[in-house]
Amino acid sequence: MRIEKVYIGGWFQRTTLQLSEIYDFLREAKSELNLDKKKLVKLHDALDLSTIEYGIDGLEFIKATTRVGVNIKIFEDGLIVLNDSDITEFSLFNDIDALADYYDNKLSPAISYIFSLGAPVPKELANIETVFPYFIVLNKATKNDIATLLAKTEKEKYFEFSNKDYDVVRGNKYYFINNKTKSIDQVERYIEEQIFIREFKGQLHRYLNLHRIIWEKIDAVKENAKVKGKDIVAFTSKLDGYKKTVNLIDSRINQMTTYISTREKIAKNDVSLTESLDLIGYRYETLKNTVYYMQHIWSMTKNYLNQAETLFNGLESQVTEKSIGNLTIVSAMGVGASLIDLFTESAPTFSMFGILYFFILAIVGWSVNKIMRKISENRKFEIQDIEYDKNIK
Repeated sequence: MRIEKVYIGGWFQRTTLQLSEIYDFLREAKSELNLDKKKLVKLHDALDLSTIEYGIDGLEFIKATTRVGVNIKIFEDGLIVLNDSDITEFSLFNDIDALADYYDNKLSPAISYIFSLGAPVPKELANIETVFPYFIVLNKATKNDIATLLAKTEKEKYFEFSNKDYDVVRGNKYYFINNKTKSIDQVERYIEEQIFIREFKGQLHRYLNLHRIIWEKIDAVKENAKVKGKDIVAFTSKLDGYKKTVNLIDSRINQMTTYISTREKIAKNDVSLTESLDLIGYRYETLKNTVYYMQHIWSMTKNYLNQAETLFNGLESQVTEKSIGNLTIVSAMGVGASLIDLFTESAPTFSMFGILYFFILAIVGWSVNKIMRKISENRKFEIQDIEYDKNIK
């Protein structure tokens, strides 16, 4: 048995315009954007690149090689695949760690900085730790060889597939591919599609979980039947923050149908993937259906959020009306004092008594205003909303 290559990868939405920006950075450590030039150079030097080329094969891509033998391929749709061919059975896991470390601490920070301007990535996504699929390509391996490697990585086998070209044994994070007849480039095409599909599905799953989290956060804001006036502004601010996240993710989801359709079309026209389509072909359709489902889910989330905003905006209006009412009372007291001056002969003059009289009125007015404000802040406003039974599926 010989270990030919180890692959890792990831995917996040990009376009051919962004691929050109990456190419400019990889070639010359430059960017047309207002980024720190010294930092660009520092990030570029850390990549330690030896060769860079731009190509097209269905999709435009960049290929680069580092001086330590890491091969990088970045596609216009955002798929990134790294591999290392200098692998032995004895150094396998150290080499996998080194490959992951290069992606995490060198390539990913560089690309993130290039795209640090513009629409932000929602913080709920930015802090998610990536769990790579690790693809280990073997040559002339027996079932016992694969079983031994699987036992060293994961105890459980999730999936197994065989055809005349190669055997595939998959754990949770590790894929073992025993190449029988294909060239390494043809196996690589299969791995690229597997990474894309896995990452695409994983991103949709994150969006589903975020829908659940945000829905529960909105529920938490509305969970009390009554809310104090002083808390309404804070709750409204929270809803505004959720709205920004929902709008950002909604845009990301709506982009995803284009990516999956393009990948499906290219894969079905790729001769090297003919045998593999029996295994992965149906998943394009399934993932498209999942995107449509997620679009409906996020549409519901947006509507629910808008309803909550309308509800709290109404409560905020009630608080404003009460505050105006309080000011009216204080103003009426001032008018009353003026009337006393007009209709009584004992109106205070500029004397010690007059000064005392003025301060008494001021203190009374301030106290009344303070009391009214406190009453308004602690006044509970009823939240009238429809309750849903979450157990209904």
